[in-house]
Amino acid sequence: MPTDPADPQLACIYCRMSEDREGGGLGIDRQREDCEALATQLGLTVAHIYTDNDLSAYSGKPRPGYEKMLAGLRNGLYGTVLAWHTDRLHRRPTELEEYIDVCEPRQIQTLTVKAGALDLTTATGRWQARQLGAMARFEVERMIERQRRARDQKVQRGEYCGGPRPYGWEEDGVTPVPEEIAVIRESAEAILAGASARSIAADLNLRKLYTSTGARWEGGSLVRMLKRPRNAGILQHRGEEAGPSKWDAALDEATWRSLCDVLADPSRVPAASNVRKYLGSGIYLCGVCGEALTSFVKGKGAPTKYKCRKNSCVQRDLILLDKWVQTHLLKRLKRPDAAELLAGRQEDPVDVRGAQEELRAARKDLDDLAAEFGAGAIDMQEWRVARASARARKEKAEAVLATAVQVNPAVGLLGAEDVEAAWGALDLSRQRAVIDWAMTVRVLPAKSGRRPGGTYWDRDAVEIVWK
Repeated sequence: MPTDPADPQLACIYCRMSEDREGGGLGIDRQREDCEALATQLGLTVAHIYTDNDLSAYSGKPRPGYEKMLAGLRNGLYGTVLAWHTDRLHRRPTELEEYIDVCEPRQIQTLTVKAGALDLTTATGRWQARQLGAMARFEVERMIERQRRARDQKVQRGEYCGGPRPYGWEEDGVTPVPEEIAVIRESAEAILAGASARSIAADLNLRKLYTSTGARWEGGSLVRMLKRPRNAGILQHRGEEAGPSKWDAALDEATWRSLCDVLADPSRVPAASNVRKYLGSGIYLCGVCGEALTSFVKGKGAPTKYKCRKNSCVQRDLILLDKWVQTHLLKRLKRPDAAELLAGRQEDPVDVRGAQEELRAARKDLDDLAAEFGAGAIDMQEWRVARASARARKEKAEAVLATAVQVNPAVGLLGAEDVEAAWGALDLSRQRAVIDWAMTVRVLPAKSGRRPGGTYWDRDAVEIVWK
């Protein structure tokens, strides 16, 4: 590595913006113009300009432009560094020390528009640079403390803390966007009815209903959006729920918690290799051992059969079995009493109002305990014991609400004028949810030979029990 003094007339410029609020790098352009004016005033030749836009020097994240500049300095390409201010170069002492180690042996000078020159070849100059670096770090830490305190106050008042525009609301985080609120509600209902996030995302993209940034939906991005506490009018602060908000909720809390419970089910996140592609995979049951049936390929081509995935007790033609099950389901849905037979099925009732009242009371107790502990009215041990009890009540109420809302996946089929068309319009995940909700299908070993009527299909080997 070269350690001889570099030509002081050859300079590079470094510009950095922590947050590009204006967009387009206008702040970078202003720094560059000021540095170029300083170079012209001093008679320096600018050989290269390095920039890092929308990158903090405090966070410790890699700054590609800065690292390339250091590499150029190590190779003796420049004898002078021009910057708008020393805090554009460094806000962390460790980075400053590395910069000194590079510049001192090569006698590289640092010139700034606002803070003057830094002579890193002398002890006094290095001391001044360290003092400026310490001041820059202090200013950032003080700014962070002010911002954190401001956010804490906003949370206490139930106000929006800022950030990228949340889907469903305007930039202020409070004013609803009706079209997007409708998407949140529609998607939540579809998930609770058994639809997959991927199918919902695909449908939204087809309808040109994109994210708040204009991007196309993916299953993962849709799930993250639906799981946000703000959808239920709940503030989130430092990764924790922090009480009710001042904006109107898109979903009631019971629906949102039930939705999160469904989305948290590990079985809803299959690997790419085992995504359900057939109507009965994992739903139809072996009539011999009770295990679920799965599809399998016999030779080359698409799967042609279902079989017991544990003991291979039974094997049935995949297409014929699916057709048989669908025929029975659609016949049932066409009956005049279909709504009574299917929609009338009730689950165990959940006391939603009681759970919500218990949740509010537990939250209030936690807030009161925190205030008493802060005022010195109770000691640490008393606070821990009382807090454990209140948290247990809170978690129990949340668990009740997480199972409070269930959507009948067959509701869109009941009373439909054209049941076959309505069934065909459902994506596979919704069809599977209807089958799983409405019936239990047990498949027995089929008898060999031709059946009466000339078919080989053994209808007696398929048992359908309505739930």
